[in-house]
Amino acid sequence: MKKIIRKFIIKFTLQTPSVLNNVKNNLNLDIDDNNNKFFLNEKIIDEIIKKLYLKKKSFGKLNEDKIFYVIKRSPGAGMFSNITFILNHIKICKQYKFIPIIDMENFSSIYNERISFKDNFNAWNYYFENLNNYSLSQVYQSKNVLFTDNKFFNFFSYNIDKDNELAELLNSEIKFNKYIKRCYTTIFKKFKNKKVLGIHFRGTSYKRSAGHPLPATKKQMFELTNKFLDENDIDYIFLVTEEKSYLDFFKKKYGNKLIYLKSSYRSNKNDAFKIYPRNLHRYKLGREAVLETLLLSSCKYFIYLNSNISSASIGFNIEKNQKRYEINNGFNSKNIIYSQFYWYIKKILPKKFGGI
Repeated sequence: MKKIIRKFIIKFTLQTPSVLNNVKNNLNLDIDDNNNKFFLNEKIIDEIIKKLYLKKKSFGKLNEDKIFYVIKRSPGAGMFSNITFILNHIKICKQYKFIPIIDMENFSSIYNERISFKDNFNAWNYYFENLNNYSLSQVYQSKNVLFTDNKFFNFFSYNIDKDNELAELLNSEIKFNKYIKRCYTTIFKKFKNKKVLGIHFRGTSYKRSAGHPLPATKKQMFELTNKFLDENDIDYIFLVTEEKSYLDFFKKKYGNKLIYLKSSYRSNKNDAFKIYPRNLHRYKLGREAVLETLLLSSCKYFIYLNSNISSASIGFNIEKNQKRYEINNGFNSKNIIYSQFYWYIKKILPKKFGGI
């Protein structure tokens, strides 16, 4: 019976969505080219391959004096979970002088669309510039190519804002494309010379995510917001939330003082990657995550819960003097069954009995 319940919960609460139907990976890495000798110290190469479960391939004779390091994570996870994964691997590339390549064309992410978008099948380029001048075509004609495993290793850094090297790499290596820069600049005009309180208010699946930080309640967030408003001369509240009921709550409480991205997808269900309600929906989910993170980083004040978006927002550090308040409600149970109820129980309990 426990197994049946567990399977049911996993089916409806799984954090990692799947790629779109008919979007498939194009390269088969099941067989290593173990006979291919890299020009660098073979002992070092073998050690790092074993440690990171890397695959070794040779596609041709180009660039015999270089080692390409293809960063892949398919299907991957949320936007800034993927970027944290990428930054950890860029750190490895810096250490071993590998050339990092991000391939979300042959190894599809949850943001890939079925069709070419902006003349590109590589979802990375929907939002970002390439890390260097080498094209995928050049890489896949080259002699020395390593491929990452999908695993997020326990020795990786999980929080960009708590790892100075990752934060530096985020700002030096991750470059937004012209369209994303233009979108951000246009929206930022609303923020310019204004005192804006940014709020990242997680809901939906976060309430039931095993081992994750417990999100704030409406009451908790309302009291905190009012405290900031009372103590500071704030012009606007910029709200980022994936839950529609939370947006409706803030609209009712704060009216014209509230600003938010109207285009962002919101729901009271955990269905953002389960349905396709608009044209280019998967692309737009990624665009919204990127823009909202940059805008949160641009606010004078920031109320947040520990998450990949808040961590990246702090890592970008656009507003250098941002005043921050982290909500810490502890963590949900790591037991996938208990985690479905833990937040709801703590929500109704008085604080003296462990409530939030």
